[in-house]
Amino acid sequence: MDDNEMLQAGFRYAYSIAHDYHDAEDLVQQAWFKLHRKYGKVETKALLFKTIRNLLMDRIRRDKIVAFEPMEEREFDSNQEVRASMDDVEAILGKLRKEEREALYLSVVQGYTAQEISEQTGTPRGTILSLIHRAKKKLSNGLLKEFDTAK
Repeated sequence: MDDNEMLQAGFRYAYSIAHDYHDAEDLVQQAWFKLHRKYGKVETKALLFKTIRNLLMDRIRRDKIVAFEPMEEREFDSNQEVRASMDDVEAILGKLRKEEREALYLSVVQGYTAQEISEQTGTPRGTILSLIHRAKKKLSNGLLKEFDTAK
């Protein structure tokens, strides 16, 4: 994988967990320079992702941000067709916790298994599975709400 592809993958990952374009750019740049100072190059995508994640976690700790979201209980009818614009999807993704966005991104977009995500993030496998399940449920509930209001 060349540097450009590595940067693009890093940006997509950073954006998925930070959910802010400028924060994602900053995280990738910081991670890239940090790895270059330490190793002289960015060796693997996993190392880049881990560095980005650690930088974000450090920023969150530093800012002392704690986000609590109540879980909504609503069943999703998988036979019901749902259409949403990209703005709707972005708004719904913005309501996910950072951990949920990260697990969902690594699972769905990057294709990692729950075990691989667990090893990469240092989070128990069961927690990863739970995060992915909750994120999917929140997304489906959010899309249903958008669909209901569009009628």
